[in-house]
Amino acid sequence: MQKKYANCLHVCKKYTIFAAIFSFDTYTMELPFAESWKIKMVEPIHKSTRKEREEWLRKAKNNVFLLRSEQVYIDLLTDSGTGSMSDRQWAAMMTGDESYSGARSFFELKDVITSLTGFKYVIPTHQGRAAENVLFSHLVKPGQVIPGNAHFDTTKGHIEARKAFAIDVTCDEARDTQLEAPFKGNVGLEKLEKVLKENEGNVPFMVLTITNNTVGGQPVSMANIKATCELCHKYGVPVNMDSARFAENAYFIKTREPGYADKSIKEITKEMFSYVDSMTMSSKKDGLVNMGGFIATNKEDWYEGCKQYCIPFEGFITYGGMNGRDMAALAVGLMENTEFDMLDTRIRQVQYLASKLDEYGIPYQRPAGGHAIFIDADKILTKIPKEEFPAQTLTCELYLEAGIRSCEIGYILADRDPVTRENRFGGLDFVRLCIPRRVYTNNHMDVIAAALKNVYDRRESITRGLKIVKEAPLMRHFTVELERL
Repeated sequence: MQKKYANCLHVCKKYTIFAAIFSFDTYTMELPFAESWKIKMVEPIHKSTRKEREEWLRKAKNNVFLLRSEQVYIDLLTDSGTGSMSDRQWAAMMTGDESYSGARSFFELKDVITSLTGFKYVIPTHQGRAAENVLFSHLVKPGQVIPGNAHFDTTKGHIEARKAFAIDVTCDEARDTQLEAPFKGNVGLEKLEKVLKENEGNVPFMVLTITNNTVGGQPVSMANIKATCELCHKYGVPVNMDSARFAENAYFIKTREPGYADKSIKEITKEMFSYVDSMTMSSKKDGLVNMGGFIATNKEDWYEGCKQYCIPFEGFITYGGMNGRDMAALAVGLMENTEFDMLDTRIRQVQYLASKLDEYGIPYQRPAGGHAIFIDADKILTKIPKEEFPAQTLTCELYLEAGIRSCEIGYILADRDPVTRENRFGGLDFVRLCIPRRVYTNNHMDVIAAALKNVYDRRESITRGLKIVKEAPLMRHFTVELERL
């Protein structure tokens, strides 16, 4: 009995010592990160065999845009219109006013846009490229020069279709994909001033893209936004902000730029737009809707000019290509996606995928972007010359490996020089893994990373690329047809 009691006392003493070292009153385990939403509806997706994928890709002429959606397992082609809407957005759709003119839904949307941006004139369009088409139809004339931080495909296409010239003035840091710099989307101010000086009187506006998609979804700092606008205004040049991912850019300003940590996303957003003269928006990205866009400005003359193109191209100025229900959903989406938790969840998933690729040593544009990972194809498929399109080849290999559809952002997307008609090989050659908002889980990210690792591990055996057999004169990457060499 005494021995049993002594053993119990010994255990109690050990427990007391343990409790003294690890105080259960003060010790708290750090909780892991979790999404700021819960799943309410699901859509089935299906795997396929490699043999099936080989046949499907052959019929699609080695262009993943031409695949059918049911032939894709995980779809990373784009985050444009592919996200999931919230219950509040679906509910708002039921209240949409479908009046042809003066719809309540338009004025509700306009009030939200004005509160976020400070712009009082708003023209809805059916998507971002439509907004560019309306604005550029009013502003761009043949022979003019429009500088920008790496114009994206439709932006450059709309400029060059009007016989004008898109000049890239992105900062040099963007070209070094392995450089860790917080704002690689910035404008190179010296480059910009050179263009403004050499083309004085022939620059109708400058395009400032946030985030900068072409160089890897990289953000632009508030300091650079302000300096860019001050420089343009010094030369009498207005600034249009390509704003498809403006909320993600605001997130990076908050988390990376000194002086903004305590500001809300909405406060940062309002400041960003205070420096520019207008904005074009693809609402299919940071608006969290499947279709929609708009132009917003405080320049009354631009508004009046754009109205003349909106009506024949899009529709009446209070719907402009959008249903009332879609405007209602967009008004809610813009408010939802300018909250920190929503953005934090979305961007952390991109960063999670980046961390898996780091484990496997796969090179991408560093740091991870806001909406996608941009794989540096030139550093992976080193045996394929640029004339055989390494990034497009890698895009096809990833699809064949696991049914994952990505997107080439590189030499094919760059199109041909409008004067020489030569391929433009001077830029970066990326495979973009674009993550739709509120759609996939981190388990899907694990599959993506593992599939890419498999391709990466056999990269030395990939020695032949692709050749173009059919292409459009502008924006060819959407419909280009290719053959394997």
